[in-house]
Amino acid sequence: MASLDKKNERRRFWRNLFIQIILILLVYFAVQAWQTRDAPRGPAPPIQGLLLDGRPVNLADYRGEPLLLHFWASWCAICRFEQDSIDAIAEDYPVLSVASQSGDAGAVQAYVAEHGLTAPVLVDEDGELGRMYAVRGFPSSYVIDAQGRIFDVEVGYSSEWGLRARLLLAGY
Repeated sequence: MASLDKKNERRRFWRNLFIQIILILLVYFAVQAWQTRDAPRGPAPPIQGLLLDGRPVNLADYRGEPLLLHFWASWCAICRFEQDSIDAIAEDYPVLSVASQSGDAGAVQAYVAEHGLTAPVLVDEDGELGRMYAVRGFPSSYVIDAQGRIFDVEVGYSSEWGLRARLLLAGY
């Protein structure tokens, strides 16, 4: 009789664990859907400007390969935590990072130098680019496919491997 009770107890444990995992995933996906509800879909809104190093940048220049468009802010703790992953991805994929609401070019340049960031940075001092992309929180990552369409939107922390997987899928 005791072994039957242990079996039932184990079944209950695994069933409850499974239900909790499903609930956590449902909440996660519901929050993501809510945070990205106004994000543009289809063709990516145009972006052009000067990178911190003075080079001109145009989103259309990235056509032909997937691109990670990454919005971040210097005051965002999660952005700082994620930045090494973004720099690592930039070694293998095109990345355009946008420093939004983080001060003028001088302030962003000082931040980039202090933290040793290597991905190309476009300064969005007044948040205009962020508004075009309906950025609701930082960091926000947009994976744009080779045809210039928004493939995926993620708000909040994203793992390096998760972003790499999305970029890989956007390339097909």
